[in-house]
Amino acid sequence: MRIKMWSVTIRIKKNDEVGGKRLQSLVMDFLIKSGVNGATVWTGVNGFGKRGKSTMKLEGVTINMPLIIEVIDEQSKLEPLLPELKRIVGDNGLVSIQDVYVLYKNTLKSFSAKKG
Repeated sequence: MRIKMWSVTIRIKKNDEVGGKRLQSLVMDFLIKSGVNGATVWTGVNGFGKRGKSTMKLEGVTINMPLIIEVIDEQSKLEPLLPELKRIVGDNGLVSIQDVYVLYKNTLKSFSAKKG
């Protein structure tokens, strides 16, 4: 079985900060408090965008790598979060949305049913 959901992807840099706190922590804290089913932070190896390159190598250590935060949940849960999410990220990153299909066992009614 499958269910149509949204995937929200946030692209930022590892060293991005807002108000002295790491942006990835602010985003993850917001998502947890908002009750989404889950999120994953992926570390990139290299990247570039309107703010320039996302890596710097110093004696074999990579600094300020690109990060991707991925959230998959129901559209009805994620859509109301978008204005605040974009406010938190600001000009530090890119927020994108995609329709996705999540596969689940026939015995599960939906993601919402699992939580309740």
